[in-house]
Amino acid sequence: MKVCVWSAMLLLAGTQMAVAQDRGYADEGSGDNSKVAWADVLRVDPVYDRVHGPARQVCEDVPVERHVDNGNRAAGTVLGAIVGGVLGSTVGKGDGRRAATVAGAVAGGAIGNGVARGNDGYYSDVEQHCRMVDGSVENRVVAYDVQYRYRGDVFMSRLDYDPGDRLRVRVNIQPAE
Repeated sequence: MKVCVWSAMLLLAGTQMAVAQDRGYADEGSGDNSKVAWADVLRVDPVYDRVHGPARQVCEDVPVERHVDNGNRAAGTVLGAIVGGVLGSTVGKGDGRRAATVAGAVAGGAIGNGVARGNDGYYSDVEQHCRMVDGSVENRVVAYDVQYRYRGDVFMSRLDYDPGDRLRVRVNIQPAE
């Protein structure tokens, strides 16, 4: 008989615990007029904050054209004038020869200058240009504004996590004086 009574008491205690857990009550805080219960979450709004990343250096290869001056324009002009003068002197006779020599020298100098200038050139090179850029700006979730209902009353709290559909709340009952 003692075993039967003892078994019935254990069964009754287990049933009471299951009912308490089903209603959302826990055994926590039983000595200070508070209990833990469940509230239905109505809305969860993330709270964002702007977070700045560190500044960083960005480099890129940029094509650059450079002008090359060979410095041979004067030599080209003189050489062209000589060659032109020699050729001009073979063309004419008498005073015409002098005029042809002068004309040949002028034309040869111009041509020699142009040829020397044509040797001046451009070449492409690549330089690395670097600059500092601000770090990325990112919106990060830092908290959640949670609206929830407990026994018909609506409450709002800021939490550091998303509680989902239900939220554990601590209910503390104190006499109002």
